Amino acid sequence: MELALLPWVLLLLATVPGSGPKPTAGVQSSCAQRCGDRNGTCSCHPTCSGLHTCCTDFQSFCLEVSPYSGSMMGGKDFVVQHFKHPSATAGVICRFKDSIQTLGHMDSLGQVHCVSPLLYESGRVPFTISMDNGLSFPHAGTWLAAHPYKVLDTEKAQLVNETRWQYYGTPGTSTGNLSLTWNASVLPTEAVNIELWGYEETGKPYSENWTAKWSYLYSLGTRVPNSGSFTFTPKPASDSYQRWKVGSLRIVSSRHYSGEKDVQAIWTNDHALAWHLGDDFRKDSVAWAREQCYAWEELEDQLPDFLKELPDCPCTLAQARADSGRFFTDYGCDIEQGSVCTYHPGAVHCVRSVQASPRYASGQQCCYTKAGTQLLTADSMGGSTPDRGHDWGAPPYRTPPRVPTMSHWLYDVISFYYCCLWAPECSRYMQRRPSSDCRTYRPPRLASVFGDPHFVTFDGTNFTFNGRGEYVLLESPLSYLRIQARAQPGTFNGTAARGTGLTAVAVQEGGSDVIEVRLAGAAGVLEVLLNEKLLSFSELSWMDLKGLFLSVAAKDKVSVMLASGAGLEVSTQGPFLSVSVLLPEKFQNHTQGLLGTLNGDRGDDFTLRSGKVLPLNSSDRELFQFGADWAVHNASSLFTYDSWSLVYDFLYRPKHDPAFTPLFLDEVTLSGSQVEEAIRVCGDDHFCNFDVAATGSLSVGNATRMAYQLHQHRLQSLQPVVSCGWLAPPSNGYKDGNKYLEGSTVRFICNNGYSLAGAETSTCQADGTWSMPTPQCQSGRSYTVLLSIIFGVLAVVALVSVIYVLRRRKGTM
Repeated sequence: MELALLPWVLLLLATVPGSGPKPTAGVQSSCAQRCGDRNGTCSCHPTCSGLHTCCTDFQSFCLEVSPYSGSMMGGKDFVVQHFKHPSATAGVICRFKDSIQTLGHMDSLGQVHCVSPLLYESGRVPFTISMDNGLSFPHAGTWLAAHPYKVLDTEKAQLVNETRWQYYGTPGTSTGNLSLTWNASVLPTEAVNIELWGYEETGKPYSENWTAKWSYLYSLGTRVPNSGSFTFTPKPASDSYQRWKVGSLRIVSSRHYSGEKDVQAIWTNDHALAWHLGDDFRKDSVAWAREQCYAWEELEDQLPDFLKELPDCPCTLAQARADSGRFFTDYGCDIEQGSVCTYHPGAVHCVRSVQASPRYASGQQCCYTKAGTQLLTADSMGGSTPDRGHDWGAPPYRTPPRVPTMSHWLYDVISFYYCCLWAPECSRYMQRRPSSDCRTYRPPRLASVFGDPHFVTFDGTNFTFNGRGEYVLLESPLSYLRIQARAQPGTFNGTAARGTGLTAVAVQEGGSDVIEVRLAGAAGVLEVLLNEKLLSFSELSWMDLKGLFLSVAAKDKVSVMLASGAGLEVSTQGPFLSVSVLLPEKFQNHTQGLLGTLNGDRGDDFTLRSGKVLPLNSSDRELFQFGADWAVHNASSLFTYDSWSLVYDFLYRPKHDPAFTPLFLDEVTLSGSQVEEAIRVCGDDHFCNFDVAATGSLSVGNATRMAYQLHQHRLQSLQPVVSCGWLAPPSNGYKDGNKYLEGSTVRFICNNGYSLAGAETSTCQADGTWSMPTPQCQSGRSYTVLLSIIFGVLAVVALVSVIYVLRRRKGTM
């Protein structure tokens, strides 16, 4: 099944009406100043399109744009859809976040265009448009600003051999040309300027005057033919530009003056500006980089210790990939993309903590070897390194160290170039960016719903509840987390089944955005809604939203990562949805709903709203009443009702349909041939067998079996493991082995000229301690050398003795 690639728009309150449609003040038949409002004689809510209740000027005031997203670096031209101004105007102004203005224009077809500005944040950015040169801004919409590395490469200019750009001036890379390429059709101009922009953060760190700024530095070329490529020979920049070490190239039409802000443009990736550094760098890049490394080291020692508030890494690669609520694939080292781990040699996969740390906005990184164990900086330059600035930034963004990608570059990446790539001082960097081990890591708890529908609670209780309606899967007062599900019966081979399956799931945490994932139509197309509006993933598969991150890594699976560390995954399995919920340990004793009470005690999983607890041996009819008790209330529903069928079926009728009678376990019967087929497909999987009986479909039963297997596999991946933590090698010696989990053994060896005093090996024990401490390597001849000398002397003595005896015998003959 595939995601529907539909246009989307997020609606915000329009301001004072200007030119264009001008409704009479106070009249409820217009969307002026009413975007998002359901009331009145017509609707301005996103659901009005499906209900056919929109005001006639809905699309004029509540805007939809294409494209809907672009890099936060700005320069992207987008068009307002379904809105044409009745007369030509030269006064189009686009205002973002009520403060950043860019010049728009009307094309020959009367369509209104805007250009996205350079921003210091990712996520949804509200904008308004004025058609009267800034007198009023009545037209409103939302732009989605993305992390530069999460937009398509086709939207960026490419540094040809990017590594060479970032090593230019170092030994072996100090001469020759550099080239870049771009899609010339993006810029409708005959000539372009190639500009260098630099990024810096100034002011006292972690103070109110700590600011982030992109600055135009100089042009590499002006009035360059817009051919899609440019080659030049780098020359050292003047001293006045040497303080910028990180930056990006921008390509703009030569009609604009140098450094003109917020115009249509194409940017390269941000990168280390080795190629622009001065003669002192080119004369002796190692000495220059070493000096920068020492300066960074001195600054780091004055800054707060951010490491203490970072989460510990998962112990194994399996845990890291399964704990998707708190950790997500690092695009710089992805096993699914061939494990090209440039900065982490020896690793096959890395993950980053999804959320930045609460106080310092820092990020955790965890890397793993082919064997599935952690790769630590204490053992290897390729080990994982935590980040003072989270690569993805952190709300409210805009100020250091919360600026996506750029704060990370200044405090974690360029310093890696100084100490590790341009100078042999990597031990200094690793000392201040040590890998986290996993001694305090606790895997999340997993609960799942799948098939007709079958539930596995956080504490491992299995049951089936196939009611028809909308139900509470999970509520938690800890973070005001709510997850709700809609269940509907299916039709198989023309016959309505006596079972149901999940067709929609909705989630919200506190004041976060609301995400709903649902099946649409008989074809089972997967749709995602944000605050009751359909999303499109034709441009981005990752979205930074309010209080959560949203990822669609595959067309049949959606992942929601919430601020609390909770995770929700929704996928299609057969004709229904399959749901997995991950909760960190802090949710212990803070959950209720159909997924049970997370506390390690299965005995209270069937707790009603009233607090009454049903016993584990309750009949399936009693459990049916338990499920019905957790029906959603209309006032607290998170679902979208954007069709009249949904309105009538779930908004006007009871949330739990009392007229629907499902198939109960004691009614399950199969004919002789069905039994044989079910055994062949299901084996001893009782969930699969039940679904074959309830739906009459072997494919449905098989989908249920596969979903349950996925749950069991993930549950196995999340099993706790014991770590004894990193074990140091002896001074004047080394160790063989870098695995620190239960059962692992480390062997110690001394350098030549030293002897081992202590145990030769140490094993990680079940209680999390090492069987023996690290031994010492004492000065003096090693035992191996001493034994060699002893045996050598003995051999010489034996040889002399043999010769003496032979000579005596010869003399007596």
